[in-house]
Amino acid sequence: MMKKEQLEMSFSSPAKNHRPIRALQRRSRARWWFHQMRMAVDTALDWKPAPPARPEQTYLGLAPGESIARSE
Repeated sequence: MMKKEQLEMSFSSPAKNHRPIRALQRRSRARWWFHQMRMAVDTALDWKPAPPARPEQTYLGLAPGESIARSE
């Protein structure tokens, strides 16, 4: 059996009211996160840079009569 009545739908649903609450929650979480990051930066220790590495001499050990092949 089919009804020949038109179904009415409205776009002003109660779910629309939740959007501002979610936005406020997101903002408060973001505000908390950035506050934590600022505190971490403010309390960070100053590090002295590491001294440059000393030079290291290496050699390529080849068997007698062996040479390095160049690929072109």
